[in-house]
Amino acid sequence: MVHSVAIPKIPELPLLTWSASAGQAAYNEEERALTLGAAPGVDWSNDSLGGEHQHRATALGFIAPAQFALSARVIVTSPRTTFDAGVLSLWADKDHWAKLCFEYSPQGEAMIVSVVTNAYSDDCNSSVITAPWIYLRVSRVGPAWAFHASADGRVWDFIRLFRLSTDNPVQVGFMSQAPMGETCLARFDNIVYSTMAPADNRDGS
Repeated sequence: MVHSVAIPKIPELPLLTWSASAGQAAYNEEERALTLGAAPGVDWSNDSLGGEHQHRATALGFIAPAQFALSARVIVTSPRTTFDAGVLSLWADKDHWAKLCFEYSPQGEAMIVSVVTNAYSDDCNSSVITAPWIYLRVSRVGPAWAFHASADGRVWDFIRLFRLSTDNPVQVGFMSQAPMGETCLARFDNIVYSTMAPADNRDGS
């Protein structure tokens, strides 16, 4: 069970704040693991087909510096529901954001899903994941952002490179979503933060 608590201070990271209203978070210092609990029915989505936009989920993060890389192993520990996810997120405002998700599909499969939003959301399904976890990484490379995923946290698969069309500060962090469920408990461990971006987005580093 994850309860509403004071925002945890994670030694590896700058001071964390919520992107919107306060959410549910807990940090286990011994295991160096952050767990976020999503409220029922929360998501981020700017539907390209014209559906109602959703911004009820809240992310826990910090303002992204000019260059960085943030990675974590992501595990959903609660029973899975459609579109629930543990997420690495980027948030500037309601029309400019992105997320890299360990998400549960309507077909009952865990997948890597990425969404980039500049007014409307560009939603892309990537690999099906059969392991109970996946490593996700977000980095800032000059004017662009990069998403990667890894089975072991050492060799990284390139997911996508993109820009957010805004000059607003961008918060980078962690999120849990449960668009069709009562909650999603997403655990983030093996958290690594660096002020250096990968030298090459496509060589596995």
